[in-house]
Amino acid sequence: MEYISITEFAAKFEVPERTVRSWCSTGRIPGAHLVGKTWNIPYEAMLPAKGKKPKASPLLSRLRQEKDNHIKGGIYHRTQIDLTYNSNHIEGSRLTAA
Repeated sequence: MEYISITEFAAKFEVPERTVRSWCSTGRIPGAHLVGKTWNIPYEAMLPAKGKKPKASPLLSRLRQEKDNHIKGGIYHRTQIDLTYNSNHIEGSRLTAA
């Protein structure tokens, strides 16, 4: 398989090199892989589709699910307790961590 560099890909499709680097690092160009500090992009690769958003992380999905379902004792609940304690502690409150 033949590979091209970010510079060649950017010139081929007339897009900024920084944009191509971003596409490679987020996996929006299939087959692109990092060798050392250089991205190798398949010669046949095309521009990624517009408007396609990357998937949410599993942690973010879990936090949203726990928030929507009002689950007590989960990751979201514990995060809320810790954030409340720490922000109040900064302001001089004498609350104790539970």
